[in-house]
Amino acid sequence: MLSILIFFVIGLFIALVFLNVYFRYKVLKSYRLLIKNRIEFSAVHLFNKEKMAAEILPKYPQHQDIIKEFASHFDYSLKMASVIITLITILGGILMYFRE
Repeated sequence: MLSILIFFVIGLFIALVFLNVYFRYKVLKSYRLLIKNRIEFSAVHLFNKEKMAAEILPKYPQHQDIIKEFASHFDYSLKMASVIITLITILGGILMYFRE
């Protein structure tokens, strides 16, 4: 049982690393396009979709796809990383319990 839990924790760490590399590539690719087109917005706009739709998208109508893609990749990467970190923490707690 203990070895299975250790295997899952190691697998989740590896998944977290690959997730980080994959989304870093996706987010940075979109970010380069935003910088190239001089599109600026704050972190508040990334986390509040209504504010993004009301303030930023009308300001840059020709680049809406790039902005939505960047926000989507950013949001999804945060959610996936949060889930994996939560699972690692739970399994780590279980491992600590069984070790004693």
